Amino acid sequence: MKRNNVKMGVVALAAVVGGLTSCGGEMPQVEQTSYETVTIKKEDITVPMKFSAKLKGETDVTITPQVSGQLTRICVTEGDQVKKGQVLFIIDQRDAQLELESAQANLQAALAQEASAKIEYESNKNLYEKKIVSKYTLDTSENSYNQAKASVAQYRAQVNRAKVNLGYCTITAPVTGSIGEIPVRTGDQVSPSTYLTTVSGNANMDAEFSLPETILSMMLSEGFSTDPSALSKYSLDVSFVMKNGAEYEHKGKITRATGVVNASTGTISLKATFPNPKGLLYSGMQGNVVIPLQEQGVMVIPQEAVVKLQDKQQVYKVQPDSTATAIEVTTQDIYDGKHYIALTGLNEGDQIVTVGANNVHEGQKVLFPAAPEKK
Repeated sequence: MKRNNVKMGVVALAAVVGGLTSCGGEMPQVEQTSYETVTIKKEDITVPMKFSAKLKGETDVTITPQVSGQLTRICVTEGDQVKKGQVLFIIDQRDAQLELESAQANLQAALAQEASAKIEYESNKNLYEKKIVSKYTLDTSENSYNQAKASVAQYRAQVNRAKVNLGYCTITAPVTGSIGEIPVRTGDQVSPSTYLTTVSGNANMDAEFSLPETILSMMLSEGFSTDPSALSKYSLDVSFVMKNGAEYEHKGKITRATGVVNASTGTISLKATFPNPKGLLYSGMQGNVVIPLQEQGVMVIPQEAVVKLQDKQQVYKVQPDSTATAIEVTTQDIYDGKHYIALTGLNEGDQIVTVGANNVHEGQKVLFPAAPEKK
């Protein structure tokens, strides 16, 4: 019974195949397709290197009082744009005013005493020349006159100090910029240790960022120098890209560099300065500094062509017989998320597999002739 069923199945299958053949049908065939490849060539490129950066006013100044007292007036609000010399805070001036008036009164008394001592000294000097008074009397009057002059100098210094303290009661902006957070309120008792606010000198803004040692080497080869006197000669324009992806309208220049590579991070700290005429940049903003580095005669390959095996990188080079051979390479990232620069392992004119390189194995055929078009 089972033998008959198998025989019937074989016959049925033969009939189906025969029917397909008799009807002119063909068995479906698997069409082999080629892998995508690229031929290596040397080219000159501009590499937009991006580095995370934080903005800071070129002259950010922390505002604290120089004298103690009660804060009687706050003349600005957070975020205000202020000019250099504009009044920001006023501290109770009464004590300082009284101190000044007292010092001025003491000075006037000292001046009167000086005038009297001078008259007495000059009189004794004249009498001594006529041998009417003794040398002792002359010397005593001269000493009194000198002491009076010293007292005048002392009280004049007290007046000047009192004027300075009175001036400290009016706190002005040391630079042109914007006002930061104001944590104090009118009526608060303040002292030299009290933080009042920060004035961010935002006419120019510094973007602080770290540069890897490998990129520094590339820049040094193009003429960059960490010597402050040479930075102004380095004409490379850099851009600032905000977190929303918008590029700031003004270009900046690298203006400062530490000149020392951090041994733990392998980076060097730099500052790029950007003009801020419209006040669009604020201290604390984050984004990316973009440095356009020029690379000449380099071999650029797609990142998808590179297969990473632990600490090694390889690509699959297409041989004349259309098979693939693994070639170990070293690359340099150009930070565009799409390409590498091939440093070693490849030559101009080499053909390598791109899309699907991870699926290729040694000796596999990767190129196939195109199927003839049906007429």
